Amino acid sequence: MNVLAPPKARLTLEVVIDLVCPWCFLGTRRLRRTLRRRPDLLVDVVWRPFLLNPDMPRGGMTRGDYVVRKFGGEDRARRLYASISELGRVEGMAFRFERIRRTPSSLDAHRLVRFAADFGRADQVVEAVFSAHFSDGHDIGDPAVLTAIAAAAGLDAARVRRLLASEDDLDAIHADNLRAHRIGINGVPCFVVGGRHAIAGAQEPEVIERLLDVAAVEAAEA
Repeated sequence: MNVLAPPKARLTLEVVIDLVCPWCFLGTRRLRRTLRRRPDLLVDVVWRPFLLNPDMPRGGMTRGDYVVRKFGGEDRARRLYASISELGRVEGMAFRFERIRRTPSSLDAHRLVRFAADFGRADQVVEAVFSAHFSDGHDIGDPAVLTAIAAAAGLDAARVRRLLASEDDLDAIHADNLRAHRIGINGVPCFVVGGRHAIAGAQEPEVIERLLDVAAVEAAEA
């Protein structure tokens, strides 16, 4: 070890996502691939909520109703989903949109991620929630589904059940969503490094890597 070498700077990477957004699932997988190939970068990932459907009823809605409301019809949705599914296959992902019967409100899923972060399990929970929805077709607005995900991640199922039965942290999720809009985030995923550098979209690992390198150089110089 070179004792004269300066310590590496730690980077804080805020990843702004909605857990019902397939592009966010794809973007987070690409981020994970970036971080695996750059173990020299010290990155603390912080997950931030964004509500693509802020007016979604808490109980969600049928997939058919959502597709009409969001895309105008099944044909347009099918073309978009085919494109995302093909990109996902490159990342080893299985998007199975045909299994999804309800589009949920993502509020409770975001509350679960926030809870999991207190125990260092947010990364695991984010991946599990995305997979449950987009690969398995589960309703991630259902407290039973979220509690099962929490238990599989090693979290206290009883505490999660109580959280989801309460109104705790709802205001915090809405406040984070509002903050995202106020700083100019209008689409997700969005990656914000050190509160200064940001890029939106399900970027290729090379693009995310360049963003992190720029931030790392600036942090080292500071």
